Amino acid sequence: MEPTAPISNPQNPCQQSPQKHKKSFVTSLISSTIRSPSFREDTYFLSHLKSSERKALQELKTKLETSHGSDSIWGVPLLDQDEESNVILLKFLRARDFKVSDSFQMLANCLIWRKHFEVDEILEHDLGFEELEGVVAYMQGCDREKHPVCYNAFGVFKDRDMYERIFGDEEKLKKFLRWRVQVLERGIRLLHFKPGGVNSIIQVTDLKDMPKRELRVACNQILSLFQDNYPEMVARKIFLNVPWYFSVLYSMFSPFLTHRTKSKFVICKEGNVAETLYKFIRPEDVPVQYGGLSRPSDLQNGPPKPASEFTVKGWEKVSIQIEGIESGATITWDIVVGGWELDYCAEFVPIAEGSYTIAVEKSRRIAATEEAIHNSFTAKKSRQIGALRRQHRLPKKESRRVPICCPQIHSYVGLIKHFGSLVFVYFLVSSFC
Repeated sequence: MEPTAPISNPQNPCQQSPQKHKKSFVTSLISSTIRSPSFREDTYFLSHLKSSERKALQELKTKLETSHGSDSIWGVPLLDQDEESNVILLKFLRARDFKVSDSFQMLANCLIWRKHFEVDEILEHDLGFEELEGVVAYMQGCDREKHPVCYNAFGVFKDRDMYERIFGDEEKLKKFLRWRVQVLERGIRLLHFKPGGVNSIIQVTDLKDMPKRELRVACNQILSLFQDNYPEMVARKIFLNVPWYFSVLYSMFSPFLTHRTKSKFVICKEGNVAETLYKFIRPEDVPVQYGGLSRPSDLQNGPPKPASEFTVKGWEKVSIQIEGIESGATITWDIVVGGWELDYCAEFVPIAEGSYTIAVEKSRRIAATEEAIHNSFTAKKSRQIGALRRQHRLPKKESRRVPICCPQIHSYVGLIKHFGSLVFVYFLVSSFC
């Protein structure tokens, strides 16, 4: 079993609520959306259904017996009379407000589409979109409630050559749609289809640099396919880097959306990405480009190591210390900051008599928009035996935005003995309005 270096608690970790200040009209719209009641996913326990809903479920099964008795979807036979089939049928019923005829028609159309689109075999196909994998649409990690997360970003298509290569004609568009369905099907394979289990995913869509006019046709077709054939598969929709006019449009259409639909939306303005994602996804599962600690190369090493999250306030200096690093041991870590700028450094502090402190990383400033710092340290000589220590210091003025530091220890190689410490130091240096 790989040993783990003990991490001491931060000195003087403080929680501070942001002060109230005037908001613009657009900010108010965004904030009200973020504060909307979060979506409560169905548990799919039959005992939690109303009598009318249980009756609708039985009626839908009866209709299916006469026309689609042997059909299955996502590998689940629809009439197996088990928990998995109930979960799937309830998704179609919920999507049509438990109107049996409408739900049956939606399910029948979905089965026809899946057969025509060859969805059941789509994961076996190489569609040739390697350049889009991990960039345009990809599954990565889970949220705090273990829902798989699908990230979408279309900013690469502002490049005209890229756009023409992917969407240049109708055949290319059809091929892209198949690939996008393939990505979604990968995520659905991670679902449980069990009462009380994980039965939906999280969609995160980055609107930064998205060429809206050019992608209108593709986006409309993607939305249409997903709405018609993947009912109740999304627990929450998070929109990142939202421009001001998007919020205005949302406020116009919001009255026409159901409370259930609106409760799934989270709108995040530009510059607030990491702080918003941290509410739903742990930092070690958030991609580095969005202010998190997850890199594609890390995914090959199994589940990510948990990050430590803490907040600091004005004129505060905080030290986080990793104890017990012996000679020859190597420790690897990541640091990311959200909310405001910090000055950061790391040093190795031996405890052996006559030894001296070693600067692992000189003091540098970390911007809230900067990707995570990744580094490692090896105590090569016996006189270097010690521990890794981190400190934070913030300005005297009271802050309105609370910086969040998320250190993550990736690995520790070597026996744990209490000989010294390795220190990370942070100082908040920005002025406040």
